[in-house]
Amino acid sequence: DTVHDTGVDNVGTVPAAVATFLALQKLDGKADLLINAGTCGGFKAMDAHIGDVFLTTGAANHDRRIPIPAFEPYGYGFVKSVSVPQLKATIGAKEGVCTTGNSLDKHDIDEFHMKKNEASVKDMEAAAIGWTCELHKMPHFGIKVVTDIVDGDKPTQEEFLENLQTAAKSLQETLPKVIEHVCGRDHDEL
Repeated sequence: DTVHDTGVDNVGTVPAAVATFLALQKLDGKADLLINAGTCGGFKAMDAHIGDVFLTTGAANHDRRIPIPAFEPYGYGFVKSVSVPQLKATIGAKEGVCTTGNSLDKHDIDEFHMKKNEASVKDMEAAAIGWTCELHKMPHFGIKVVTDIVDGDKPTQEEFLENLQTAAKSLQETLPKVIEHVCGRDHDEL
């Protein structure tokens, strides 16, 4: 983060949307699929466990609450992911909706909207990346590895830091399999 001179990585919806927009603009039609790879929190109520690999079926916001009828669907902002059933079977992944917000922790109102989103996993970027892809008519999906249990007993930040290295290793091992599977295939073959 050079804006606030913190030295930390840029996370959240604003950096994700800007980076995705600039990347797609620079690629200028030279790509036909965007894969959003990263870590996430998982919901034990949706059978998520530390280290599980999830493929997104869609993404939505849980903290963009605009209680004006015409704006509610925009605030929620659901975007559908490319369907990847063969990839799911090939790598043994789970699948589900990724709910996105700009905070690592959650509050009761966030939890209400996460459940409304029917979320299996939670991150800080997927809905923004999906929205930006939709602007560019770019097909997309996410591959997320669980670092913490959102509806669990441990404080999110402690569990996240405790499991980040393990999740990153799992992602590093899984991504080459994902790339091998998607390259050279039409989207309906994924």
